[in-house]
Amino acid sequence: MSKLSLRGLSKTYGGDFQAVRRLDLDVESGEFLSLLGPSGCGKTTTLQMVAGFVPPTAGTIVLEGQDMTYVAPEKRDMGIVFQSYALFPHMTVSQNVGFGLEMRKIKGAQLRDRIEEALAMVRLSGLEGRYPRELSGGQRQRVAIARVLAIRPRVMLLDEPMSNLDAKLRSEMHVELRALQRRLGITTILVTHDQLEAMTMSDRIAVMSNGGIAELGSPQDVYDAPVSEFAFRFLGQTNVITGKISSRNDRTASVSVGPISFPADIGRDHVGADVKLFVRPERLRIGAVDECNVKGRVMTRLFLGGVWFYEIDSDIGQLRVTTPNQGTVQPMEGEIVGIRWNDGDLQVIAPEVAHD
Repeated sequence: MSKLSLRGLSKTYGGDFQAVRRLDLDVESGEFLSLLGPSGCGKTTTLQMVAGFVPPTAGTIVLEGQDMTYVAPEKRDMGIVFQSYALFPHMTVSQNVGFGLEMRKIKGAQLRDRIEEALAMVRLSGLEGRYPRELSGGQRQRVAIARVLAIRPRVMLLDEPMSNLDAKLRSEMHVELRALQRRLGITTILVTHDQLEAMTMSDRIAVMSNGGIAELGSPQDVYDAPVSEFAFRFLGQTNVITGKISSRNDRTASVSVGPISFPADIGRDHVGADVKLFVRPERLRIGAVDECNVKGRVMTRLFLGGVWFYEIDSDIGQLRVTTPNQGTVQPMEGEIVGIRWNDGDLQVIAPEVAHD
């Protein structure tokens, strides 16, 4: 049995706006799952329904076999870390961490032990007497996490908790929080619009669009081999190339793009049908013109530290290419270059299964 099961979960506002549409999702015990998507995709509404802050219009929320659909938030045994951290400014670190415990009538030595344990987990021992204003952004976030860990919830919910941190600290906290979650084995759901955050921390990612799940799988699966056009476009960068099926047999078809053609697994589309091809910039390689799939002229060259970024006007359209910075001489703008890729790097999605 899954730790948390959502079935047909929906939320409608104003009679016709569907923020979440018949969403089905299972979260396994100890799993770190991210709800990833752009603003307005339904990820925050989904989390709020799981937490009990927003009642669903339809569907069920089941936690460890218990129907929680309309149970009050404080009785769900879930802990949530908000984007603003929601710390009480007039309370010390110790008082903030112990607040949820006191609401559960935990007192005395047990209260002190649980507070000390939670602060040790997030490496804040010794700061018990400080106030939130005396802490850094990263420390305030740790206090918010410790407050959740202190109550030992069945599920931890994270509502974009790192969006207020600077880039370097955010990256450090990704690693720290993920390591802590793994050590404790606590089932966690993260809502984020930050792709790197979701990729770094998650066991699985649910990519959301228009109130539903467009893609669900491991970080590598949803990035390297998505089945939806939306995921290809939303995650990272991608080149979109339009081609046509020029021939086919029982198992494969041949796709023509400009002067080139290659085999592809496309389903049942007929000869002459338009298809879209997707390839990540890092899967393309620049090389000699006589050892390439296509050739093109370098229109833009940018140095980004760890990588070089190119825009190349090629035989099959404009292509974006990234190559690792290995300290070697790179082609200049205006130079004619060859572009290569491996079999399978160009992936095909037929128009009828694309997600707009």
